[in-house]
Amino acid sequence: MKPGIHPAYGPVVFRDRAANYAFLTRSTMTSDKTIEWEDGNTYPVVDVEISHVSHPFYTGTARVLDTAGRVERFERRYGRRGVN
Repeated sequence: MKPGIHPAYGPVVFRDRAANYAFLTRSTMTSDKTIEWEDGNTYPVVDVEISHVSHPFYTGTARVLDTAGRVERFERRYGRRGVN
């Protein structure tokens, strides 16, 4: 790798404000805000709107759309025109 062209890669805390959940990982993202973590060290913190703790797919509250029902309702409403 060429030196000096890659962003710094280090520990960052991502905080999900909706679920009041934070996790420490490594990333190239930076932030001016910091947080003191459980290990006593201070890390940059990035606030996110949604994470695996609050996303409907992972929490089991996801809704499945009935696409077959929509097609049938469209055909019932407008008919199958032009088909012999």
